[in-house]
Amino acid sequence: MIKARFIKHTLVFKRPSATSRGVLTTKDSWFLILTEKDKSGIGECSILKGLSHDDQPDFEATLELFCNQINTGQALLDLTPWPAIKMGYETALLSIKSFTPYTLFPSLYTEAKDSISINGLVWMGSFDYMKAQIDSLLVREFDCIKIKIGAIDFNEELRLLAQLRNRYDAKTIRIRVDANGAFAPENALNKLDQLNTYEIDSIEQPIAINQWEHMSTLCKKSPIPIALDEELIGVFDPEIQSELLTQIKPHYLIFKPSLLGGFSNTQKWIDLAKKHNIAWWVTSALESNVGLNAIAQWTYSKNPFMPQGLGTGSLFLNNIDSPLVIKKGCLWNDNAITWGKIF
Repeated sequence: MIKARFIKHTLVFKRPSATSRGVLTTKDSWFLILTEKDKSGIGECSILKGLSHDDQPDFEATLELFCNQINTGQALLDLTPWPAIKMGYETALLSIKSFTPYTLFPSLYTEAKDSISINGLVWMGSFDYMKAQIDSLLVREFDCIKIKIGAIDFNEELRLLAQLRNRYDAKTIRIRVDANGAFAPENALNKLDQLNTYEIDSIEQPIAINQWEHMSTLCKKSPIPIALDEELIGVFDPEIQSELLTQIKPHYLIFKPSLLGGFSNTQKWIDLAKKHNIAWWVTSALESNVGLNAIAQWTYSKNPFMPQGLGTGSLFLNNIDSPLVIKKGCLWNDNAITWGKIF
């Protein structure tokens, strides 16, 4: 019989990390651990404050209830409204059934024979701080850079993009920007026109969620391909998912499995995206290396053809030691490195 327990782990950022929703200094995760006889499996339940659908005061109590249901053989809670717990449970089940707890989807990637192309991430801050981040990513040979915008003066952000584009053309460096919904609907198109001067590859969530009519208009008129991210969070009904894509008609979708309800729910979004002929990529949601490892392995199994957003493991002071390493803008496994202990 499977037994369940969890351990809370608060990740501490090396440096406060700013988005248009605020500044992050810590982030909570819960490791869900399943045991059966002499085997253990682990999954991560990761919450982003103010963004996760299950960012609720009773999250930990619900996780404890779920573990008690497993331990006593009761009918399990419907995890649809609890996507982070569903993600952790799915991962832990895969882990306990695997030959080793951290090899969930065996592949050339897990054998360290292949890698996943990823974008480098530039957090918001002063002009000089953002420029320093860009310079560091270029030195590390990233060819796709994602810049979070919407916090400092827009003209300063344009100046930053101009400096980068003056050094490297679009064939050499792909630039993504992420507004996290910071633009107002009435001036979003004007800002997109200005951004387009710098050959931007795509923009994530230019305006806030639940403005389908405005977002649909932007997708029709924008000179820059628009990717939906936050717009997908909390949308669990298949009919509403289909209606969302039919009305808005985005150019890209961005999937965060921890926020969507695990790999099973994310696969449903992928199937729907294929039906609507919409390209996609996968992004971590500031998980520890435990969650990032699972998401990276699953993503590789989907044969991704563009840079993914899986480069967040180095953000924390107290991450779990893991074989995940970044080399020349790609995520690799270095199997000479062992996993740190959790349980």
